[in-house]
Amino acid sequence: MLHRLSPAKIFDTSEVVQGFDLREILSFVWRRWKFIASVVGVTLLIGIVSLLRQTPLYTATSQVLLDPQSEKVPGPGALRPDVNLDLAMIESQMAIIRSTVFLRRVVEKERLVSDPEFGFSGGPGPSILATIRPAGEAQSISTEVLGSTEALKGAVSVATGPGYLLVISVTSTDPVRAARLSNAVADVYLLDKLDTRFEAAKRASAWLSDRLVELRNQLRASEEAVAEFRAQHGLYQGGGNLTLNQQQLSELNAKLVEARADAAQKKARVDLLLAIEAKGGDLQSLPDVSNGGALSSLRQQATTLSQQEADLLARYGAPHPLVVNIRAQQRDVERAIVAEARRLAAGVKNEYKLAQTRVASFERSLQDVTGQTSIDDATAIRLRELERTVAVNKSLFEDFLQRAKITQQESTFEPREARVISPALPPGAPSYPRKTQYLALCLTIGLFLGVGGAVAKEMLNAGFTTPKQVEEILGLPLLSSVSHMRARDLTVDGRIIPIARYPIVKPLSRYSESMRALRSGIQMTDVDHPPKVIQVTSTAPGEGKTTIALSLAALTAYSGHKVLFIDADLRHPSASRFLGLQEEPGLVDLLLGRVKHNEVIKLHEKEGYWTLPAGSRTQNPPDLLGSDRMKSIVESCKQAFDLVVIDTPPAGPVVDPAVVSQLCDAIVLVVRWGATAREMVKYTVQQLSGHKKIAGVVFNQVDDRQAQTYSSHAYYYGARYYKNYYSD
Repeated sequence: MLHRLSPAKIFDTSEVVQGFDLREILSFVWRRWKFIASVVGVTLLIGIVSLLRQTPLYTATSQVLLDPQSEKVPGPGALRPDVNLDLAMIESQMAIIRSTVFLRRVVEKERLVSDPEFGFSGGPGPSILATIRPAGEAQSISTEVLGSTEALKGAVSVATGPGYLLVISVTSTDPVRAARLSNAVADVYLLDKLDTRFEAAKRASAWLSDRLVELRNQLRASEEAVAEFRAQHGLYQGGGNLTLNQQQLSELNAKLVEARADAAQKKARVDLLLAIEAKGGDLQSLPDVSNGGALSSLRQQATTLSQQEADLLARYGAPHPLVVNIRAQQRDVERAIVAEARRLAAGVKNEYKLAQTRVASFERSLQDVTGQTSIDDATAIRLRELERTVAVNKSLFEDFLQRAKITQQESTFEPREARVISPALPPGAPSYPRKTQYLALCLTIGLFLGVGGAVAKEMLNAGFTTPKQVEEILGLPLLSSVSHMRARDLTVDGRIIPIARYPIVKPLSRYSESMRALRSGIQMTDVDHPPKVIQVTSTAPGEGKTTIALSLAALTAYSGHKVLFIDADLRHPSASRFLGLQEEPGLVDLLLGRVKHNEVIKLHEKEGYWTLPAGSRTQNPPDLLGSDRMKSIVESCKQAFDLVVIDTPPAGPVVDPAVVSQLCDAIVLVVRWGATAREMVKYTVQQLSGHKKIAGVVFNQVDDRQAQTYSSHAYYYGARYYKNYYSD
């Protein structure tokens, strides 16, 4: 399946499964746990120090129950019916408790001006504030009382409980003081309600007494006006406020209306009866007929006989005498039902005729009385106006008189509308700070800061660290991962071996295995036609591309293959310096025609592979590398050698690698682990991938210990699981 497929197609990022990966989360925690723990520890330490420096506060709570049945609006509002407590009323009571005028009474009662916690520390001063009492008189408040009141206001809180419950809380540094002040606020609240109710009732009583005198005079004047008008016009009252003729006329009108309504109802029944008869229907369907007289009992008899007939038929059959007898009884009952229905229908018609007679009688009487009326319309209208005035004045006077009596009773006694059901007790533990919650909050904040900082550090780490990042961002496979080689790792028999020669000296080391994995990865890009011309480059200088290229050539030559190493880094030929050929003619001289192939391509016996150094300096490396002669040289070398390794400059600063890439079968991109920016590497891939020749990426200088915190995959050959397979 890998035949003739480019790495970009083999590792298509669209096929990468995205989702929650628990292993990545655990790896992130593993590599950043020290930073997170440090941040959490510092946050907890700051929280503990802050906690020890805070003064503990105690909150005592008392509960006051409001009586909704006795809560009424005092003063003139007492004329309205009693209103029950609702949410707005409860909120108004809470506002009263938090008001400055109310709390001033608590301050004065408990003498908080001299209290060490709530006392005013600004020193004595003149009266600077005037407040209004509920009664209306102004009173000045001294600076000391005002300061203590404001301090107490900050310590008092009022909340609602279930039902009509007020929860009064006071916070103080002393638990005993907190309980005492909470109870004092509740007691002052009860006394304030009693005083307010008593004063309001007295004011309402005085206002009602004055108003009653005016209403009594108005009622007397209106009654005298009615009596004088009747005497002037000779009008006498028959009943209530009407004259004799008016009373009789009113009664006849009422009876006529009632008679007409009754006649209309009975006419509707007669019309329904006639409609049923015209259609040939059963009279029993008429509601008054079906429910009247003995029809109910007759129908019940018919039902009973029908049931008996069914039983007899089931036992004896139709010809039996008992069946014949029961059927005869049924016919008698049916005839009785029909007769009774007809009788009731005739009664309906008779009732309608009687109703018509009553209507005619009332109409004649009304005409007679109307002709006898001797009061003219203007006089009657004037009389009714005077009588309405009397009625209004009388109703108003009686209502005020009743309210005046009730208010007088309220001014002497008023049932309690609030009571303390749970007095405050000194709390046993401080309400602030809550150590457990405070430390839990500090721990949560520390975790947020630690994890956030760790995530920020991860985001600021712009280098590649895992194969998944290479596959998802670049669309390329990771061919090999080369561990960072320290001086102690390169020391053999007391001398330091160059890294490029290490695969020959230590062929079973993990570094050598990394080179073998690189060579296998390159061959697997095209199994049938393995690439023979390999270009090794990087994004930035210092990533170790030359070392990887020399090591790959040395390991392949050690395996018995004929390998040619070409130093195409004409700007900084570090490979030629490593091989000691910096002064020898090389690639530049060959491209310029100064030398022949056999003069510059020589076997490096110490390394075991053939070399073509950079040669002389030149001012136009891209032109030489992109020339036709360079193509012919590479093609001839491809035919003569099993593997050709070309070391080129970094692709980031120069265009030489892009020029050489057109001559190669595959490109190996060396990336320094966790260092080279991803954006730069991505740009390099885009620059070199025009011919789809990039075989993959090599991680170089991998820190094995840190790499294991990013992933536990087997490509990190420095893991402890593989150490037994290496021989250094």
